[in-house]
Amino acid sequence: MGRARKTKSSKRDRFSSFGDLSEAAEEDADLPKDEAGRRKIKRQYADLLGIRIEKLRGHILNRERINKTIEGIYFICGECMKVCHSLDDGLVEDATSQSNLCGACAKAKSAAAAQAAREAASPARARKRKRAVAG
Repeated sequence: MGRARKTKSSKRDRFSSFGDLSEAAEEDADLPKDEAGRRKIKRQYADLLGIRIEKLRGHILNRERINKTIEGIYFICGECMKVCHSLDDGLVEDATSQSNLCGACAKAKSAAAAQAAREAASPARARKRKRAVAG
């Protein structure tokens, strides 16, 4: 009994996931080579971790040496739960490495804390401001 021939479509289906990579490469074409590489790695981490990102939020994923003086760190932000890199997104590292934040989230968190401190320092002024806005 002879073998059945395989169709060419099955071969194409096997490599269909590479189509997504080419679309991502087109998006990163205008970026410098190193930044495009970091974006690709961040996407791969997000795909690889999937739903475990929430469990690992705030943790460091990987440290790399860019050169003798610069160290790059891949981590998951504790606030926005995105995979970030210290050179692209900034890093506010926690002493216990359990709640690391990206630069944008750390800035927003510190601004909110400063606003809360200002309101706590002068509650009478805050009440006047609320009445003026309401009236």
